[in-house]
Amino acid sequence: MAIDDLLDEHEQSERVRSWLRNNGVSIIAGVAIAIGGIAGWQWWQKEQGNDLTGANVQYQTVLKHLQDKKLDEAAKGVKALEGGKASIYADLASLQLAKAQVDAGKNEDALATLRAIQADPEFKPLIDQRIARLLIATGKTDEAIKQLGSASDSASLEIHGDALMAAGKRDEARGQYEKALKTLDVAAPQRRLLETKVMDAGGTVTDPAESV
Repeated sequence: MAIDDLLDEHEQSERVRSWLRNNGVSIIAGVAIAIGGIAGWQWWQKEQGNDLTGANVQYQTVLKHLQDKKLDEAAKGVKALEGGKASIYADLASLQLAKAQVDAGKNEDALATLRAIQADPEFKPLIDQRIARLLIATGKTDEAIKQLGSASDSASLEIHGDALMAAGKRDEARGQYEKALKTLDVAAPQRRLLETKVMDAGGTVTDPAESV
């Protein structure tokens, strides 16, 4: 399995924007009301800046350990980031660590790393998908399907189909692929790959233009 999709720049940027959108305004407003006054506000800004700066430094340290293939040291760095105010750094560091662990053939360690991520609700499906893909790669197809639960987005449906296909359940896999295809935009870049999976599972693909 190509594990490069475990983490990409788009997912990182979306995670950053989501975190700032969900936490930035509420945190600023809440603290401003609580402490009141210009002096208190300036103090809080400094503290927040220190927290973010410290987390960023720790995150960069984790990346350096990963670059040097010091996975144990990187794992310690991830632990140090957990529970902090800038949880986004802990999440991103965990994803980077999991990718490095897979590249090093340590799939069980990667699974443990992914499962330890305390993801926000909107980010959890992405983590579940990554875990499911890794479970499929390690032959745990039933666990992969359970991990996906009742998710009905195109990516989850496709991974569900992959799990069934790996388990030799070709007809059931085709059903999942066809469901995924129906929920996917006609112009989506991953559509061609999904159409190939439908045909590999014994199905046929209709040109979207013919169904209009």
